[in-house]
Formats: sequence, structure tokens, C-alpha cells
Amino acid sequence: MQKRKLGNSGLEVSALGLGCMGMSFGLGPAADSSEMITLMRKAVELGVDFFDTAEVYGPYVNEELVGKALEPFKGKVAIATKFGFEMDPNGGPKYIGLNSRPEHIKKVAEASLKRLRVEVIDLFYQHRVDSSVPIEDVAGAVKDLIQEGKVKYFGLSEAGAETIRKAHAVQPVSALQSEYSLWTRNPELEIIPTLEELGIGFVPFSPLGKGFLTGAINDQSQFAANDIRSGLPRFTKDAIEANQALVDLLSNFAKQKNGTTAQIALAWLLAQKPWIVPIPGTTKLHRLTENLGAAIIKLSTTELNEIQDAAAKIQVQGNRYTEAMEKMTGL
Repeated sequence: MQKRKLGNSGLEVSALGLGCMGMSFGLGPAADSSEMITLMRKAVELGVDFFDTAEVYGPYVNEELVGKALEPFKGKVAIATKFGFEMDPNGGPKYIGLNSRPEHIKKVAEASLKRLRVEVIDLFYQHRVDSSVPIEDVAGAVKDLIQEGKVKYFGLSEAGAETIRKAHAVQPVSALQSEYSLWTRNPELEIIPTLEELGIGFVPFSPLGKGFLTGAINDQSQFAANDIRSGLPRFTKDAIEANQALVDLLSNFAKQKNGTTAQIALAWLLAQKPWIVPIPGTTKLHRLTENLGAAIIKLSTTELNEIQDAAAKIQVQGNRYTEAMEKMTGL
């Protein structure tokens, strides 16, 4: 597996990481934990050394799962996790708001270290921008953790350009995580130029459009009540039907390149910038190997231009989030 540097920070990881959220949270019933441990360890065998989780996934259970799976590879893989939510103090299954107060960040770090079974968190993201706490204070808290040897690198998720700049001035930001794919291209306007200017890496989550860009979802697909896609505007029957044109575009290129639609979607992302590291998630071994196969597909400048021209003619239907969820982003 080829390696990539996430900006100028010194953090070098596999060109494709593994998003672990869906193994235990957010995309329907949790998968069998022993099978997911096997899957993560197989990913390491295949060259993946960058894994993504968060305390809110579950909450807590996904960090625990990742910690158990990757304990044998301590020091050989990079684990990214996130802070920024206030959990139900009564132990409920959902968060009750945002919380990026410095004292809370440090408390979360201590708990995450234990669940992940590590001595240092490789990459610690603010999960969502908390408008009630100055981003300079957030960056300062993570800077303290870095100086204490409990965190290696600082990241932001779904943050806007101004927030990125303010945070970076206090503690260099190593990576920004936001949604980016052929059907969510907002970062191209302001975020990617800002990251390039500041030397910050980009970690696209949902690089396969929460499964849509694999071609496995159609207007007859049904989602479980605890699958976040069941409530997203872009996954209504009408939106899925309208957006099928994007899958057809990828499918046509897949035939030309002897690949799959998912592989072309990921190869397109990898071709955008050398400091972009997508983190597709999966619970299936055959999907894992399929996704990793994208790293060997090279799209020529002509092919990239053809994809760009064809995609520009497709108007993606449906917002990516509900209005309430959108308000939690800093974009």
C-alpha cells in the first residue's frame, strides 16, 4: 500500500484508511464484534495503517472495538479519534449536545486512551465546531495534550476556512476531516485551497457517498430505523432515482478501467491531491479488498477531465444532512 503524508505535519499513513464507525454505530444494527476484529486485522495485513473512530460512535463501543482489534499492532498503526460531544450523564445511547471546553477535551483524551489501549492518541480531531468555545481555546487544550505526550497530532472535522486558520495559528492542524466525494464537492470551493495554503492534510469521510457510489443502493433500498441514511434527504426514493446518473457515470469508467464503481470513486479522490487520504468504511471483507484495489487504479488527466465534464452536467439532488445536522457543522 502506497503511503501519503497528511500535509506538512509529518503524519504519514496508508493512502487509504479504514473508517470504523459503521461497524458498531450509525448504519443499522451493529456487526458481530469478532468479525470486525478479524476485518480490521486483515486490513492491517493488506497495508492499511490508518483507522478512524470516535467516542460518540456507540457511544464508546467503537473505540473499545478498535482498541481491542489493533492492540497487537500498537505503534505500527495510526488511530484517529474525536472529541466534542457531551454524552448523556445517565448513560443514554445518544449525545445531548456539543462540548469542547478545554477541561472536557482533556477528560475525553484520558478516557479514549484507555478504550483504545494506547499511550498516545495519534490524531485527535474536534468532531464538530462548538460555537460556545473559542477555537483558540480548543487548539490550546490539544496543544497541552501534545506537550504532555498524550496526543501526537491535532485535527478538525467539518470546520470552515476561518476556523481552520484560527486553530492552526495556535496549534498546527495536521488534518481536516470532512465529507468529500463526487456527490459532495463543497470542499473544493474554499476548504481545499485553504488546506493547500497551510499545508494541512485532508481526510474525506463518506468517500463512497455512504454506500451510494458503490452502486449497491437503488430506489427500492430500505434502511433500518437506526441507520442514519433513513432520515437523510439525499436518500429519499426520488433523490436516489435522480442521483443514479452519477453512479452510471462511474460505472462507465469502471468498465473502461476494469474496475468497480467504488474503485473509480476512490481513485478519483486520490487523484485530486497527493495529501488526500480517504477513509471508506465497510463491514465486509470483500468490500475492504475492493476498496483497497482503488489505490492501484490510475486515472489519466484526460480521464479526470472527462469525469469532471460529465459530473458537471449532473445536478445532485437532496441535501446531504437534515437542517438540524447541518447546523452542527462549521461550514
